[in-house]
Amino acid sequence: MPNAESPASASDLRRLADLLAGSEPLNWVITGDSITHGLVHTQGARTYAEHLHELVRGELGRTRDAVLNTAISGHRLTDILGDWDRRIAVWRPDILTLMIGTNDMATGPGVTTVAPVEFAASLREFVTRARAAGAIVVLQTPPSIDIPNAPGRERIVEFADAVREVAASDDVILVDQHARFADVGGGAVPWGLMNDPFHPNAAGHAALALELARTLGIRPQPEVDRTLPLLEAQVAAARL
Repeated sequence: MPNAESPASASDLRRLADLLAGSEPLNWVITGDSITHGLVHTQGARTYAEHLHELVRGELGRTRDAVLNTAISGHRLTDILGDWDRRIAVWRPDILTLMIGTNDMATGPGVTTVAPVEFAASLREFVTRARAAGAIVVLQTPPSIDIPNAPGRERIVEFADAVREVAASDDVILVDQHARFADVGGGAVPWGLMNDPFHPNAAGHAALALELARTLGIRPQPEVDRTLPLLEAQVAAARL
């Protein structure tokens, strides 16, 4: 669920609605780690970034918009900040979404441990840089995982909470994918949405796309609304 509409996040949602109602082309940049990169785990099906592409450039008819996925598997937020020009700035995003945290939380041999407070500080730096460039920022919590079978990633709730806290304190649009996955799983692991303990499958990406579209108010006119009903059916089947 999105964060309660703070003045800035509510303003950003209104600004996005105005931009979508206008004719000027928009640049959408979607970034993050392997979940957003979308390799392997959808087994050839579309990722949530690709579903967004179809919704925006297809069903909304915004053919001059650019929808770019700059996520890289295995990366942490500090990797994105360190590669800012290539991952973000060069594309001059009007809308910039970030889903991150699944690698940042990792612990174990040879892994640098990041505290939630350090992660939150990096999130604030991301938001500050993005807003300075004029982008509407959208933060997404990482989806819930199978903790017993994902050793080293037991701190998922702490890192999801850090995203929520930064979104609230900095008045950023929040897409709470972690809460959505937990809801689909009835508070447990949403097995139908998962390809392995922490990567969503095709149905999981359908769920991610639905929550992103819902929060951002992306709903095509009924006569062309094909993608969302198909995604809803896919997630409903995964509940079984």
